[in-house]
Amino acid sequence: MEAAREAAEPGVAAVVLPERLQRREAERQQGVERQRQRKEAQVVKEEQSEFFIAAFTREREAVEGLLAAGVLEEAAARLQGLQKLLTESVRFLAPYEVRQGQEAVARLQSDLGARRQQLQPKKKFAFRILKKEAAPGCESRPAEPARPPAASAAPAPGYGPAEGEPGGPPLCGFSGVEDEELELGPAELLQRDVLLSELRRCRVRLRGNANTLRVRDCRGCTVLCGPVSTSVLVDGCSDCLLALACQQLRTHRTRSSLFYVQVTSGAVIEDCTKVSFAPYTWSYPGIERDFESSGLDRNRNNWNLVDDFDWLATDRPSPNWSLIPEQERISCWE
Repeated sequence: MEAAREAAEPGVAAVVLPERLQRREAERQQGVERQRQRKEAQVVKEEQSEFFIAAFTREREAVEGLLAAGVLEEAAARLQGLQKLLTESVRFLAPYEVRQGQEAVARLQSDLGARRQQLQPKKKFAFRILKKEAAPGCESRPAEPARPPAASAAPAPGYGPAEGEPGGPPLCGFSGVEDEELELGPAELLQRDVLLSELRRCRVRLRGNANTLRVRDCRGCTVLCGPVSTSVLVDGCSDCLLALACQQLRTHRTRSSLFYVQVTSGAVIEDCTKVSFAPYTWSYPGIERDFESSGLDRNRNNWNLVDDFDWLATDRPSPNWSLIPEQERISCWE
């Protein structure tokens, strides 16, 4: 019996050993294939990135040339195309390339606004006194001395030109208001740059299609905004509720705030804590028309793709942001 077992064991070993070798060889080949696929994907990504950089640079220079020549409508149209190119390329660009592109687009938008303001015809004011002939039998009254020109009228409290934009065009919006219901409509917002700054416990409704929106240093506010054609920047805010639809959303230095968003390219946060996200659900009469004029695709919403520039780990989620649970999301806004 022992002799038979000993005779059989070499045969078993002879069978088992090739199987192990085959498994190792198969695993090795799979590893090689994975490496090859990764290299090919990296090459494709690099080629896409190089194509984007070349196309973006070409379009950016074209917009700069049009701005210098004063061809503002064409410059605005090509700038919108440049924004779209960046939005559609975000998925394969490195974070620093996205940031550089966003900064370039923001700079061009500012330059466009400044050129519009610069080329806008200025009204001429003249101050003069009309001297009337005295009627017969009446004593002539001495002419009144000329009054100095009146100072520019200050904007109404909480509404008027944007603050903190040296050299830039006046923006529409609200600033320095507390405990108020504030609202702008379609005619006031159409392709305008809007600024909300230093608001306290206000409820703001922006029903219409703005070009850009900036929300700065607001506390305890609710901001309900219709479609924004390009970008939204939220900076230095806390304890706010925001409903936003845009191509790009950038959030800096913000804490304890809720975002209901429709965003084409995803959201970017930096130096933020306790910010939460859910899909955009605010609505109002005429919002479909505003979506059409904004160029945003209602079927494309990357509300849950949030890029935290302060969190580089890929194996653990960022502790700075979260998704709002479905049972806690707002469905009725009024």
